[in-house]
Amino acid sequence: MTEQLDQIFVNLLHWVVGYFPADLQSFVSMMIAISAILVVFPQIFALTTVIERKGLGRIQNRYGPNRVGIPFTNITLFGFGQFIADGLKTLFKEDVVPRVADHVVHFLAPLVLIVPVVLLYAVIPFGRNMYLTDMDAGLLFFFAVGAATELSVFMAGWSSRNKYSLLGAMRAVAQMISYEVPLILSAVTVVMITGTLSLVKIVAAQGTYVGIFPHWFVFTPWGFAGFVLFVIAATAESNRTPFDLPEGESEIIAGYYIEYSGFKFANFFLGEYLGLFAISSMAITLFLGGWHAPTPLLEVVPSWAWFFIKLHVFIVFFIWVRGTLPRLRQDQLMNFAWKFMLPMALINILAAGLWHFMPLGLTRWVVDGVILFGSYMWLASGFAAAYKPSQRVYRFAE
Repeated sequence: MTEQLDQIFVNLLHWVVGYFPADLQSFVSMMIAISAILVVFPQIFALTTVIERKGLGRIQNRYGPNRVGIPFTNITLFGFGQFIADGLKTLFKEDVVPRVADHVVHFLAPLVLIVPVVLLYAVIPFGRNMYLTDMDAGLLFFFAVGAATELSVFMAGWSSRNKYSLLGAMRAVAQMISYEVPLILSAVTVVMITGTLSLVKIVAAQGTYVGIFPHWFVFTPWGFAGFVLFVIAATAESNRTPFDLPEGESEIIAGYYIEYSGFKFANFFLGEYLGLFAISSMAITLFLGGWHAPTPLLEVVPSWAWFFIKLHVFIVFFIWVRGTLPRLRQDQLMNFAWKFMLPMALINILAAGLWHFMPLGLTRWVVDGVILFGSYMWLASGFAAAYKPSQRVYRFAE
């Protein structure tokens, strides 16, 4: 029964595909898998928009959405119909395009953002035997395709012919390039240990247990450091607080998509959230065992359920961070990437190499722990000293 529940979607796919001729089965299987991705993750996006506003409302001691439910009825559903109203509003809202804008590029920018983000899900294993394709270079594909989103950001800022929009695009591209470096370097450690770029094999390498404890990479010194670096860089890549400078309202008036409205504007938010889900899924795959249960006692729960439970924990974490931390300054953001994140990622690669070649036992735990903790204290102390707050001096006009 447990095996059947775990493979229910795989068996359902095989059952549906079996009704088609052999020549079409591969194509039909691919189209069904793609359709499932295009249905599930936009639905998670829709629910996340409501949960996030409700969560931020609680954090800020105010009400979140609580009125909109099923249209044309008095059923409120605790406000979870809000995303339906938002979707209808953006769908029918007027699409205003500046007269001097490059209309072709202005139209293509949201599409160029969404298409690469959707392609990222092709290599992520969502459960046992649940993946679109098992590429030998799946991790490389993920980062290569994800880098295309920077092009769409610049297209949106440049095509609008608005100085504030262009400034927001330049800031966004600079931020994304800066944090892509530690993001990729933090993932290199996993490749070094497993010896593969296949995400399916990386998940399989974390599928064993030591007693009741899982063999997840996050429970090693280099894995924990890599996980923390990856999550911080992923937050910056997703333009989430405290790294949401590209849309600093008080400075550049909503950033690179200021000249977008209607459904195009909604597409930018859809692309950002789908990218957030994709990069969270990658963190789960690389460091948190993918779809594996945290203990063998809980393997009765389907593998795909464990994957989405971990994904929703990430979503709650990002909401909590957004409601807690203030926005960084631009110089703080860039210095943090190049003067702290990058050196720590390089040192973590050294620690992972030592872990791999040192014999099993307590020694490698101590050596890696001393290297990483000492490096963190050294870099953090220097970084904090550079931004030591001083007493504010008020100057008044004579």
